[in-house]
Amino acid sequence: MTTCPVTGAGSDESREVITLDPLVRDLAEEGARLRAAGPVAAVELPGGVPVWAVTHHAEGRKLLTDSRLVKDISHWAAWQRGEIPKTWPLIGLADPGPSMLTFDGPEHRRLRTLTAQALTPRRVDEMRPRIEAITAELLDALEESAGDMGRVDLKSAYAYPLPMAVIGGLLGIDTAQIPRLRTLYDGFFSSLTPGEDVQAIIGELAAIFGSVIEQKKAAPGDDLTSALLGAAEEGDSLSDQEVLSTVQVLITAGHETTISLIVSAVVALLTHPEQLALLMSGEVSWEAAIEETLRWDAPTTHVLIRFATEDVTVGDTVIGKGDGVIISYGAMGRDEAQHGPRASEFDITRTPTRHLAFGHGPHVCPGAPLSRLEALVALPALFERFPGLGLAVDPSELRNKPAVTQNELYELPVRLR
Repeated sequence: MTTCPVTGAGSDESREVITLDPLVRDLAEEGARLRAAGPVAAVELPGGVPVWAVTHHAEGRKLLTDSRLVKDISHWAAWQRGEIPKTWPLIGLADPGPSMLTFDGPEHRRLRTLTAQALTPRRVDEMRPRIEAITAELLDALEESAGDMGRVDLKSAYAYPLPMAVIGGLLGIDTAQIPRLRTLYDGFFSSLTPGEDVQAIIGELAAIFGSVIEQKKAAPGDDLTSALLGAAEEGDSLSDQEVLSTVQVLITAGHETTISLIVSAVVALLTHPEQLALLMSGEVSWEAAIEETLRWDAPTTHVLIRFATEDVTVGDTVIGKGDGVIISYGAMGRDEAQHGPRASEFDITRTPTRHLAFGHGPHVCPGAPLSRLEALVALPALFERFPGLGLAVDPSELRNKPAVTQNELYELPVRLR
């Protein structure tokens, strides 16, 4: 058996340690390297932080439900030894406060149940008219902002404002806060060098959402934040800090994933026109295109972070007690063992196979139905309004934002006509 030479769990110097590229210059190539390294690869995160990455579908599915891997940072040996500073740029993802992202077992179920009640398939479907109305407004605005040149950044003008308006409305957040939130989240996910900036961003986000909570306490509304506060008052024992962290998790996950899903789908379809034609003719469903996008170009490349409470053996590798583990959804999506020898190809006609883009088991993303619905409304509406839509730059010029966890472009320049 082998152990990772960089975690202190062993001394096998022959094992390759893959340094994740913080600039995300070739995500597909990096995913291929991770899969080739085995179902569990030794990787290094920005700041020289060593962890394991789960890179194959079958092993990922098993480990996502393995109770020996927990989300409480106090089990991380490197954290216990003081090797992870609070200025580490990814600390906000490794230690986001008491929420669904840090709890396991009964505590996780308690918070998840309260959140899931607002995001049942029936309640999500009831949001369709509102999503359609926002989409129509954004499409009208696209037409106006493009002007005679017909060129616009589809990410900023369409893919971003739609999910932010939806999740912001669901949580009762004032639309006046959205521009500042966008700036803060850009810094939160793209901060790659140690320093005080990440703590300043975390502090300002907490202050913004803390003020939302105080407002809802004073004047509750028909929104999820008020419902979470009301549940606490009725004996479900949520602290203010738990409500705050839960709201932060929901707003973060509720817009970032959908932005990436919409952008990735548009790029995939514009660079595979024969498949777009199948959609426009009705031969293939938009649901199939959305699922294939989630598999082929997962919105979340790596999920941080779980910690082993005891040694966990995967194949010929031992994840040592106290080691950190990330889940590499981006690499898993093109695992040939799960998706066949053509896993690296985008093909909306493939026989559907289960993917893990939204997680698995008790920790599957509760907002997945909402994200799918937003994409299901936004994508066909966009291509129906602008049947001549095309990229305004060569695909090779599209650049990923520096972010270890998110699959996100800086911008998506398109021509509407």
